[in-house]
Amino acid sequence: MQSKFIVFPTKARIEIREEQIAAPAPDEILCAATKSLISIGTETNCLRGIFDPGTNWENFVQYPFRPGYSMVARVLAVGKAVADFKEGDRITSRTPHQQFFNTKLTDTFRLPDSISDEDATWTRLAGTTQLGVRRAELKLGESVAVIGLGMLGQLVVQYAAIAGARRVIAIDPVLNRLTLAQTHGATHTLALDAKSAHAVVAEITHGRMLDAVFDVTGHPAVLAPAVQLLRKFGRVVLLGDTTLPNQQFIGPGVVSNSISILGIHGTGHPAQATEFSPWSREEMATLFFDYLVQGRMRVNDLITHHVSPLEAPPVYSQLLADRAGMVGVVFDWMTLSEG
Repeated sequence: MQSKFIVFPTKARIEIREEQIAAPAPDEILCAATKSLISIGTETNCLRGIFDPGTNWENFVQYPFRPGYSMVARVLAVGKAVADFKEGDRITSRTPHQQFFNTKLTDTFRLPDSISDEDATWTRLAGTTQLGVRRAELKLGESVAVIGLGMLGQLVVQYAAIAGARRVIAIDPVLNRLTLAQTHGATHTLALDAKSAHAVVAEITHGRMLDAVFDVTGHPAVLAPAVQLLRKFGRVVLLGDTTLPNQQFIGPGVVSNSISILGIHGTGHPAQATEFSPWSREEMATLFFDYLVQGRMRVNDLITHHVSPLEAPPVYSQLLADRAGMVGVVFDWMTLSEG
């Protein structure tokens, strides 16, 4: 079986290639992609390829690099040792953008009938942002800001609202992103950069400032002004991992105001749920699905572009040039079979 896939052969280059896919091994399932979601921040960083030495990015991105980790697919066949999946099941997995693939069952989940393919493409990002909100240890009635309203920021806004935040202040200079955030639970929207937001945040909070700030930008210049938005003993959560940490500074007030700077990565979850650490990847996915069904979260309106995988080169080029008008970009792999 021939399968198309998307690859970055070198920095700033995008290609669509083909490979032969064999029958599944005894412990694998063979799948056909239906939809996959571009993780805009991560994938454009990987494509741009500019990383400080010694970073996670430098170790992670090795060219040729296959982008993507938000896949929804249909099972075509199962290996002899597989008992938990059958032909026709819909699954979500961490597989890169590709038409057909074999995968082991680790980190692969069956989708409930109540969840659409497009909604399910957000499962991985929903888990990452859950980890970020849990890391902040939000308490009922706290005031928070979310800086950077791309894909992750939009999800953090929704989780913060569900968690009982009194104020959810969305900060981003792009107006359409602020509009989306407002429809998903943001109580205030500021079309400003983080530094310029200080006076407005002080006014909104009557001088108290914020309990927690989520820096979801991945930009090295944001941490220092984010710290200034916090009250004493406030917390800033770095949910965007900058590729240039040598340009990142904490600024004044961290020690004197007893500020906590908390990092979190999308892999920061237990492999299996336990009594002491119950939120595995699967448990977080199930919670996300429940919130979708209950109407407490929405992601369908965060999808701004539906494209064929054959359009990958111009789509990624546009993301590199200016992604302000793009939030959720979904590859529709069914268009290949229709063609």
